[in-house]
Formats: sequence, structure tokens, C-alpha cells
Amino acid sequence: MADEHEQVEVARAESERGELVLRERRDPHGPTSLELRANGVFVMDTLETSTERALATAALALVEHPRAVVVGGLGLGFTMHEVLADSRVERCAVVEIEEALVGWMRDGTIPHGPALLADERVQVVVADVAVALAEARPATYDLVLLDVDNGPGYLVHDTNAAIYREPFLATVREVLRPGGVLVVWSAAEAPELEQAMRAAFGAAEAHPHEVRLQDRDEHYWLYVARVPEPA
Repeated sequence: MADEHEQVEVARAESERGELVLRERRDPHGPTSLELRANGVFVMDTLETSTERALATAALALVEHPRAVVVGGLGLGFTMHEVLADSRVERCAVVEIEEALVGWMRDGTIPHGPALLADERVQVVVADVAVALAEARPATYDLVLLDVDNGPGYLVHDTNAAIYREPFLATVREVLRPGGVLVVWSAAEAPELEQAMRAAFGAAEAHPHEVRLQDRDEHYWLYVARVPEPA
């Protein structure tokens, strides 16, 4: 049976990391959706956004006063959207390495982008998240959410491997306030990540999440570490 879905390229960009492509998938029997791919690898789409939203809602529930939040990885904006839906959030810094993706959000190539970025609480930083957090002032943030890959086992770019290792995770700890939380999303169980987070923070937990994706039951993981409150 022929595939009735029509796929149309909406935008394409090249960077030193390779190719970024935004495609529109048109379904005659359902909603039109956008799909983001990096170097041919599926990153995310607008048809199924529950994992991105779950990352934000689960993380926000772990912090009593998430006034200042960092989201590592813009994607199509759904993690940021969920963060901004929380009235406790006063500032949300979104760090995205691909300048073209930020541009597509700003100019409406991604239709819901301009409204999200118009929120006065948002600051978008075009940078490598490792560099951005290394340059941040200590004890600045209450919550850091990392969703730059599908987890350490499914890297969009090989250089991202350092994000899941102890030296960078220790940097994240430095920018968090006492009681602050780091949450890392992974598409699969990642015991080495949990071990690295435990080494950097002193303790870490793995939280499995069940998600229904296109008639399939999937298990995703949130890895959580917290800066202790002073005694």
C-alpha cells in the first residue's frame, strides 16, 4: 500500500556540525506535522511531544522555587513551552548550538516559535551548552534540563559525549543554587550517566517514564541529581 504522507522540505542549513533539515509531513487523514533532522538522524517532531513535556513537568516538580531555569537544547520548543507554563519560573535561558534553528523559531518558519520567544522571561543563547554553563556565574540557577541528544547512547554529535561525563556535570553543579536540580533526559537506560552524576553531585537517581508513542509503549529515563541544601 502506498504511503499517502507527503513530506516537504521547509528549511535546510549547514554548519560545522553538518546538516539540519526541517520537513513538513502532510497527512490527508490527520494533522500536518513538522520534523527536525540533524545529519539525517531524526531529532523530534510536532506530532509526538509528550517526552519533551514530561521532561519539563517532572523536573519542575522536583524544585520548590524554580525561579531561574536553563534548558539545554531548543528542539522545536516544547520543553521550553512547558517550563514557561509554570508561573513560578521568572527566567528561562535556552541554550542552542544551531543558530539556524533559533532563526527558524524567531522568523516563524516554525509557526509556534515567535509566540514562545516573545515571552519576556526567555533568553536564547546560541552556544554550546558546555561553554555557556562554564561561563555562567556560580549558584545562578535552580534547575538545569539537558535534552541535547536522545541520551548518551544516541548522540546527535559525537562531541556531545562530554556532556554526560563527570567534569561537565561538576560544572553544572557549580551553577546550581543549594537545592538546585539537574535533570538529563535519555531514550534508554544509561547506568554510566547515573554513575557520573553521582560522582559529581554525591547522589543521583534514575526515574523511568512510560510513554505511548504511535501505538507503542516506550520507556524513557530521567536522570536526576540535586545540590544538597545547607544543614
